[in-house]
Amino acid sequence: MKPSLPELFLSFLKIGAFTFGGGYAMIPLFEREFVKRYKYLSEDEFFDALVICQSLPGVIAVNFAVYIGLKLRGRFGALVSAIGVALPSFLIIMVIATFLFRYIDNEYVAAVFKGVRVSVIALVFTAGFRLFWRHRHLYGVFIALMTFTLVAIAYVHPFYVIVMMGAYGYLTTKIREVVSHDAS
Repeated sequence: MKPSLPELFLSFLKIGAFTFGGGYAMIPLFEREFVKRYKYLSEDEFFDALVICQSLPGVIAVNFAVYIGLKLRGRFGALVSAIGVALPSFLIIMVIATFLFRYIDNEYVAAVFKGVRVSVIALVFTAGFRLFWRHRHLYGVFIALMTFTLVAIAYVHPFYVIVMMGAYGYLTTKIREVVSHDAS
């Protein structure tokens, strides 16, 4: 059963309001809400959407909201989902811009941000680990290690790494098809 537009809006509003650290920190919450809790998406659909959404320009959280909203409720679903996930950030930024900059040097405010920073790192790591764990076969390990090496050690721009790894995946799939076709 598909959610109503208000239910979809409230799901994304809740995720947007209670997740700090941006879109990557939201990924585990998207998975919990739409795959585990309501089963609107299968795990395969979710991870395919993750790859698509992070490959597109723009904010991954909004890309995800649009994708899921479009899939579940069409154009209006995409619109209310995008508004739901973006509205809390917009309002929080307005509050910060209005009030918080007066207190940015306050030791207690700085301590709160240090705590939030650490939790955000953990959320992003969790999302990456779960994606990696899902594709932990030798092929996935090789891709992960190559990507890490190219980005973190060789300082290759992530765009080029994505293009290279996409081409590598395409070519290896085609080669496997040819080999399996010739074997039959």
